[in-house]
Amino acid sequence: MDLNLEGRHALVCGASEGIGRAAAGELAALGATVTVLSRREDALREVVASLAGGADRGHALAVADSDDTAALGTAVQAVVARAPVHILVNNTGGPPGGPAHAAALEEFETAFRRHLLANQTLVQAVLPGMRGARWGRIVNVVSTSVREPIAGLGVSNTIRGAVASWAKTLSRELAPEGITVNNVLPGFTETGRIHAIIADRSAKEGRSEADVRRDMEAMIPARRFATPDETGGVIAFLCSPAAAYVNGVSLAVDGGRMASI
Repeated sequence: MDLNLEGRHALVCGASEGIGRAAAGELAALGATVTVLSRREDALREVVASLAGGADRGHALAVADSDDTAALGTAVQAVVARAPVHILVNNTGGPPGGPAHAAALEEFETAFRRHLLANQTLVQAVLPGMRGARWGRIVNVVSTSVREPIAGLGVSNTIRGAVASWAKTLSRELAPEGITVNNVLPGFTETGRIHAIIADRSAKEGRSEADVRRDMEAMIPARRFATPDETGGVIAFLCSPAAAYVNGVSLAVDGGRMASI
């Protein structure tokens, strides 16, 4: 199986922790040169140092906030000016919880900008390099809610669905140029995001966080949450030469939690 990514440059967003950091590590292990992006420069420096070969192998960082699409665009243009990007991993933290009917318009607008508009900004910046190489991988870290909405995550459910449809459209547009576009749908994963969800449910339901977590684990046939590395490995595979004919899919990494096929 060809998993070799030597000579490829990957841009991984939201890479200061969790799934983004894990994906960056897996891509570097397969030979890619990785640029990690998030708001937290100090954390990114630690990530770069932890990647295979470290900064000496060309790994680098870019600091930007996905809420500010203009600044994000500027930061990514600086990245591609240094070296064309062949792999883009779109990943950022999800919106706060709450029911859809109670959400303010500004919450939907913020989430739309942070996810779909930021992704669009990134794709437009990296496409020239992918087209020049006639080779590209775009992987969006979304959520299982694109298939089965998650209770209490009204804004997230809505925006994640929009991102999935956007990605499917791109996959059909860009395939003739050797560029694939896929979504990874993480289930419950040991990240700061899931810990925040557990804390929120605990406060609202008047139950301990341990009880909330136990109930969530009981929903998963595997009876445990995923580790970030398990999801990061799937992302890296979709970016590899071996996955060249996988395009336009939304791949769940959820331990079998979803009931749908």
